[in-house]
Amino acid sequence: MKGEMGDSWHAFLNSASKDRPVVRAPVEHGDPSIDYAVAWAPEPGLLASLPNLKAIFSVGAGVDHLFRDPDLPNVPIVRVVAEDLTNRMSEYVVWRVLDHHRQGDRYRRQQTQRLWGEDLDQPVAADVTVGILGLGALGQDAARKLRALGFQVAGWSRSPKTMEGVQSFAGENGLDDFLKISDMIVCLLPLTDETRHILSLPLFEKLKKGGPFGAPVLINAGRGGQQVEEDIVTALDRRLLSAASLDVFNGEPLSPDSPLWLDERIFITPHAAATSVASAIVPGMLEQMDRHDAGEPLKNLVDRSRNY
Repeated sequence: MKGEMGDSWHAFLNSASKDRPVVRAPVEHGDPSIDYAVAWAPEPGLLASLPNLKAIFSVGAGVDHLFRDPDLPNVPIVRVVAEDLTNRMSEYVVWRVLDHHRQGDRYRRQQTQRLWGEDLDQPVAADVTVGILGLGALGQDAARKLRALGFQVAGWSRSPKTMEGVQSFAGENGLDDFLKISDMIVCLLPLTDETRHILSLPLFEKLKKGGPFGAPVLINAGRGGQQVEEDIVTALDRRLLSAASLDVFNGEPLSPDSPLWLDERIFITPHAAATSVASAIVPGMLEQMDRHDAGEPLKNLVDRSRNY
């Protein structure tokens, strides 16, 4: 990790690791002193050069940034599963769902016009189905919190998942049925070869027609590589979508020249839905390292056959 983020993680690891020495990247290739790597997007080939590396700990919920390294060593990869990160993501999802649900964009426009408009027609939560693409730890927590607010919730995942109060769909055969009932689509999928560019016109054309917002709303807090941004604009123009909230993009930071900035139908945040905070995540990492050194298995391991 580079810059201020790397500084803060290095400082916290140093203060919390006690007897475990911490080396700040970039380290010397072939450094035999390193047992564990805490990494975001290390220099390609660096991790493979460490002869005694036991495991890699990702600093984010996703791990696609690690698989960009063609020489990634064949050691266990641990993904982040932390209450703080999960809560932050659920806060973002609930915020964006409620803002679209209560027509926050129209009220903000009225405010800029100093217009005391009429009360807008708004459906009750029980008449809105929020569909969540991805029912991992993040998706399940968001689903529970949306259910507590009274929304109908559906979930889609690669393999079948069962959640009380959530209508679940799975696999390629279940995706179309999921899309047909969802008034909002929340993407929390990992980025894999199967999910790359999934948010594109072929999917948008299968979405529910009509509904309480005239067309479904898209919320993407997964990965920028999952969306085709030109197709999102086209879907909005064709009323396949009524609005979108995007936290992730194909190129980050989003170029100042991108037309997405000026599109009033799109709400943009700068990949800020769920920031990994060292103080909330490092203690769990260090505990895992200590337990692994004592012969216990690592938890929350990435399935390399699925890249998540």
